Amino acid sequence: MAGEDSNYKTIVVVGLGMVGIAFIEKLLDLDSEKRYRIVTCGEETHLAYNRVALTEYFQHRNIEKLYLNPADWYAKQDPHRFSFHIGESVASLDPDSHIVMTDKGRTVPYDFCVLATGSDAALPSYADLSVPGTFVYRNISDINKLLVYAEKEEMKDCTAVVLGGGLLGLEAAKAVYDLPTIKDVTIIHRQAYPLSRQLDAQGGEIVLRRIEAMGVTFLGGTSVQRVITDDNGVLSGLELVDGSTVKCSIVVFSIGISPRDDLARASGLACAPRGGIVVDDHLQTSADSVYAVGECASWKNHTYGLIAPGIEMADILAFNFTQAQTEVGSFKQRQMNSPDLSTKLKLMGVDVASFGDYLVENRVQTKASPGQPTKQGPVKEQAPNEAPKPHDASTPKKRHGAAAAADGPIEALTYRDPFGGVYKKYIFSADGKYLVGGMMVGDTSDYVKLVALVRKKKALDVPPSQFILGSRSGGDESGADLDDDAQICSCHNVSKGRIVQCIKEGAQSVADVKTKTKAGSGCGGCVPLLTNIVKAELEKAGVAVSNNLCAHFAMSRADLFNVVKVKKLKTMAAIMEAAGTNPSALGCEVCKPAVGSILSSLWNEHIMDPAHHPNQDTNDRFLANMQRNGTFSVVPRVAAGEITPDKLITLGRVAKKYGLYTKITGGQRVDLFGAEKADLPSIWKELVDAGFESGHAYGKALRTVKSCVGTSWCRYGIGDSVGMAIELEERYKGIRSPHKFKGGVSGCIRECAEAQGKDFGLIATDKGWNIFVCGNGGANPRHATLLAADVPPSRVIPILDRFVMYYIRTADKLMRTARWLEAMEGGIEKLRRVILDDELGICADLERDMGELVGTYFDEWQAVVNDQERQRKFRQFANTDQRVPQMEKIVERGQMRPANWSKEASPLVIRETDVSLPKEQWRWRKVAKVHDLSLTESGTTSTAVRYGDSQIAIFHIPERGYFATQQMCPHRRAFVLDHGIIGDDPKSGSLYVSCPMHKRNFDLTSGECLNDDSYGIISFQVKTDGDDLLLLLPEEHELDSVIGTSKWMVRQATAELEQRSADAAVEIVGPSDAVTTAAGEGQACGGSCNDPKLEW
Repeated sequence: MAGEDSNYKTIVVVGLGMVGIAFIEKLLDLDSEKRYRIVTCGEETHLAYNRVALTEYFQHRNIEKLYLNPADWYAKQDPHRFSFHIGESVASLDPDSHIVMTDKGRTVPYDFCVLATGSDAALPSYADLSVPGTFVYRNISDINKLLVYAEKEEMKDCTAVVLGGGLLGLEAAKAVYDLPTIKDVTIIHRQAYPLSRQLDAQGGEIVLRRIEAMGVTFLGGTSVQRVITDDNGVLSGLELVDGSTVKCSIVVFSIGISPRDDLARASGLACAPRGGIVVDDHLQTSADSVYAVGECASWKNHTYGLIAPGIEMADILAFNFTQAQTEVGSFKQRQMNSPDLSTKLKLMGVDVASFGDYLVENRVQTKASPGQPTKQGPVKEQAPNEAPKPHDASTPKKRHGAAAAADGPIEALTYRDPFGGVYKKYIFSADGKYLVGGMMVGDTSDYVKLVALVRKKKALDVPPSQFILGSRSGGDESGADLDDDAQICSCHNVSKGRIVQCIKEGAQSVADVKTKTKAGSGCGGCVPLLTNIVKAELEKAGVAVSNNLCAHFAMSRADLFNVVKVKKLKTMAAIMEAAGTNPSALGCEVCKPAVGSILSSLWNEHIMDPAHHPNQDTNDRFLANMQRNGTFSVVPRVAAGEITPDKLITLGRVAKKYGLYTKITGGQRVDLFGAEKADLPSIWKELVDAGFESGHAYGKALRTVKSCVGTSWCRYGIGDSVGMAIELEERYKGIRSPHKFKGGVSGCIRECAEAQGKDFGLIATDKGWNIFVCGNGGANPRHATLLAADVPPSRVIPILDRFVMYYIRTADKLMRTARWLEAMEGGIEKLRRVILDDELGICADLERDMGELVGTYFDEWQAVVNDQERQRKFRQFANTDQRVPQMEKIVERGQMRPANWSKEASPLVIRETDVSLPKEQWRWRKVAKVHDLSLTESGTTSTAVRYGDSQIAIFHIPERGYFATQQMCPHRRAFVLDHGIIGDDPKSGSLYVSCPMHKRNFDLTSGECLNDDSYGIISFQVKTDGDDLLLLLPEEHELDSVIGTSKWMVRQATAELEQRSADAAVEIVGPSDAVTTAAGEGQACGGSCNDPKLEW
């Protein structure tokens, strides 16, 4: 009937929100017969965006980062099948004539109309949004109004109140809490604890503790009765029902939602008395050919404020339009069933999840006898003192579990850890055969598996206790134990089977799967499991997980080690020519450090030699540990933790002289933080003169050998633990290995040195030393395994020589000894046969190689102190001796430390077009001398120069020429790019610099970030004129306005930390209009969506 082309039936979609666009996408995808033309209107001026991720907008302020589809997706659609109008709303709907009219006078005839008008924020009777300082939290417009108001000068250090402690309230509170101008935040909630509709009292208490630990005030069990204004009509406070008042300058109402059914009511459609457009099981309204989906729809007198039910409605309606009648026959129409209301979110920094019938205990007052069916139908829950909100059915009803679970009594298992902030409550049928529902706080790792069990009404094959006691057992996280119909993404109803099918259809990455299925583009909570499933399925599909070092070397690290050893190769260039996939390639940030480690393990030449320096990563590059503000920490060796008073005095004197922060390490050493790069040689000289040498804390090498005092002092001592530890540390110091390794020596079985948590450890017995190997702490701790018992002291070193050298030879890149042993076929028994029984006949070779390597030792710090040319590499800038601080420092507990980073790394793309001066007006400017880069044909070199307030990194690549970029990496605003490894893409040959902080790789020509399109930098043209280096640059002030140090320096928002555990805010100072963020394919939900630490 309707439409510009009679071949199509026209569907008008009223509303371009998350549910509206979901319906559009699904229908366009399913309409293979091309029967429909869609016309949609959205009242907002933006394309459809992820409303669930509104809080992220506070960080990046770029709506494009929230788009559910990039703008080019709309442009690519067939205009005959899809047209859209934004900033235009439907003003009237005539169901009789099948016509809608917009507020701009546009008339659109339709065959079918789908209402997806969403909801508004519910407001109490006393609320008046015209009062300055009063806000709601529903869309981008609301957020922008709040931001503008909060950033006013008079709002500095103001107090904000959020009304409502539910999902929306905590999300709003987190956003307000992160605003730099807000000093204090208070949450007012009718119930005694937050998330009272998702959690019970014990779970809510865990969340409450986290909220209060952040410094947020929570007022529970009360409500507001009046808004207080000053003489100018501006908000000044709130009056509670008990007559007390709360002062505030900002209030955000977030107490629930109200379905937007005004258009339907005006059009004569039936609406529920308590709100919402009445729909039947097929989502049709009282008017013929008019449907409703999402928050505006009232099904069986219930509306739903979660995204998942809305997406389910979109699924059902798109299916019924396109699949009920097809060329291959008919199919029964899908009907609406009670939706799953399980949720998993991160709120106020804590993971929270609820699933199934998680509040069944609150509802079921009496238990039905076995076999007696329970009364069906939803039961509305409402606290006695809670304002009626019957239109929102987000509170779960009894919908899940097998009949036995639904009909009979229930039992619950509870785990509560107030110290770790973890709470779990799982509800089972009384016979323990079925899981009915549950809730989790702090640890939601089992969420997907438990939701699948509830949905499938599947009898349990393990005792209920295992769900609590075994939940942290480190089980399979690849999703292999999930059935194909297990829902992975609840926001967009994506099953594991859909993901598997996507891989079979050619998807090669998580980004591909996200683009094709929308999985992970809602709240982002499913991304870790999604990633694991994609990896596992790619491997199944024959896309093998390679153990090659990288794309530059088609072999493992162990194989490359043998090639280098046998052929006696001494440089990266020689190794690339002999074993690389491209003999002329430079390498990358993966293979260069690995090759550098192999060369050091075999030949031990100074890593700052011209042939080796370009291969060193981050810390090794300047023989010190780079810290987040671009300074370095200095850790001199203190073998076994034994140190004289004079040396302690020297450390204190040096720290005081250079303004260093001091801390005792876990390895019994003193760490001196905050050393500027230019000061490192001077600091080292003073330490070397006092008898210290490098502690190699910066290298993948031996760190420390920790010891107790043993027989030197302890009355229980059996072995000389200090003497043995010093012997071992002096022997293995400076030896490079695939990863760092540590030792420990305990003088008796009391094990005070924690030797069984080290890569190698000794414990004295009355018969000798027990040798333990392959333990480590860190993210994946492992208890060491006994290699040999009661070893005579004279045999300890030969055994450890074999062990360490065998590890160096055979481990993969960046593999700790714990993972090495776990991956070793035969495990500890195999290792014993190799090291103790000489099964391979290589023990003598291992001992000889270790002896030769030990004999090459020299102090790397002293080598720099004695070499003026090496010291030149430590200048901050090649063209000036002036120094520029990279980050503001603050005083904490009597010591200086850098200001905090922002809580989230905001996307940032800086382009040369951000410079207001046109490039044709830029001029060539002399900035340095050619010799400032210490050119060598052995490898790349780099330096930094200062130009006005801007910092620029200059690179030289043999046979490729000079390159230059801004010095600041936009990811964490760190001025460190001249420290980065220069690499090339093995396929395209493109050259890039890898940021030493977090490995963002920036193309040296375009400035594009090759592995994270959320970031980008400016590159500059370079040329030489005799011995001069020239850059094509704008005027200083023009460039400073875009990349100036003072613009981007991280600063502390407050003058000092008021208390030890304060979570101080951080101000990132930068141009507001000069930069943009990049929204690439598969990144619609924002830069934080793939992060497991996503916060709402």
